[in-house]
Amino acid sequence: MKIIKIIIASLFVTIGSVYAMDYDLPKAQVLVVDRSMSNNQADKMILAARRYAAFWHTGKEKYVTQALDKDFIDLNLPKGRKQGIQGPLDASKWFRGVVPNLTASIKQMMVVADKVVLQLEFNGNFTGKFHGTQGQGQVIKFVAVDMYTIKNGKIKSNWHLEDNQTLMQQLNKGKM
Repeated sequence: MKIIKIIIASLFVTIGSVYAMDYDLPKAQVLVVDRSMSNNQADKMILAARRYAAFWHTGKEKYVTQALDKDFIDLNLPKGRKQGIQGPLDASKWFRGVVPNLTASIKQMMVVADKVVLQLEFNGNFTGKFHGTQGQGQVIKFVAVDMYTIKNGKIKSNWHLEDNQTLMQQLNKGKM
């Protein structure tokens, strides 16, 4: 009887840790998966995309290393950003200085061939500093579209487009 209780207790600990690990991973509100893909392949690709979204959602570095290939390439690297894994790490650290409570959610995700395309929505409040201007708590809400090429369960490359016009209007609100 004691052994059964130990087994049951360990199952709850295991299940609890799985849910705890999964807690930060945003889920897509709309998910479309190519039916010709195996479930295993699709699951690996979805997990990589969710881990990268979790990085933007939480700022936790562990999600970058879990999601991105060691030779990760940003296909439309913003001016001044380092190529590779260091680029997103630096970008997140800087942006979280501007919007410390930044969150990211996945509105839509499409999985096909070796690609994952997703629409992300970012939310938070401008309470940090941006180009010498101190935020006053302005609401920040903008979207981005990312397209990942995934190999062996890791994001090999990323093409992205952010709604920077909306973001800049929100950051500059109150200055005009």
